[in-house]
Amino acid sequence: MSRLRSILTAAALAVTATVASPLPSAVGDTTDVSPPGANDWSCKPGAEHPDPVVLVHGTFENMAKNWPTLSPKLKSEGYCVFALNYGGNAMGPIAESAKELDSFVDAVLGATGARKVDLVGHSQGGMMPRYYIKNLGGATKVDDLVGIVPSNHGTETVLVRPAGLENAACPACDEQQAGSEFLTGLNAKDETPAGPDYTVVTTRYDEVVTPYTSAFLDGSAREVTNVTLQDACPLNVIEHDQAPNDPVVHQWVLHALERTGPADQTFRPSCVA
Repeated sequence: MSRLRSILTAAALAVTATVASPLPSAVGDTTDVSPPGANDWSCKPGAEHPDPVVLVHGTFENMAKNWPTLSPKLKSEGYCVFALNYGGNAMGPIAESAKELDSFVDAVLGATGARKVDLVGHSQGGMMPRYYIKNLGGATKVDDLVGIVPSNHGTETVLVRPAGLENAACPACDEQQAGSEFLTGLNAKDETPAGPDYTVVTTRYDEVVTPYTSAFLDGSAREVTNVTLQDACPLNVIEHDQAPNDPVVHQWVLHALERTGPADQTFRPSCVA
């Protein structure tokens, strides 16, 4: 019991560290609020779903705002689900945010006893883990990375701060512009280092990560699958911000997590779910 208590205490301290940076008052009321189904530190993965799922929010967001529907969906399917806040609404330098993810993943592995985690991220949250994988040792700790409309090659759109954050510094905004020094370095040589499987889910109606194809990753079909929602569901008009709440996106995420390798390009979700 003392060892379990020590593990859980360490995990709790690590979680506190990831959310310790104060957020602007506009969203301060959700700073420490977990999405439904997430951050049960007593959860132990079963044989069917041995990898805990870590949810990584996007720029200007936090875990409570980003994952109100996907988190409980994953929990209902039997996954141990965890989520973190990082980078002060994910506006801080991306390399520093990746260090926060590194600490959080270690806490999850320590608490659950799992060997690896699955990462599911929205926007910057689908791209930033690649820095962790490539530069911070994450390649040995991540089984799947599923990016929902991720900013893998940046955007040609200027990221506009939402109300309440207009005057906040945002290094991550500059780093996510197409052609930035950060993204040039991240995408140099191998975009998808060996170890994890990579699934990208995007939409033709993405108005934030533009062009939407900039989300796609290069890599072998054994390790990488790039999905455009409208290829299977042509009437789906989901855009960037609400993509994590889309039932069709949920099906792709679950499919990617449940199989060996990345998502199967021939998978056909229910378009009316």
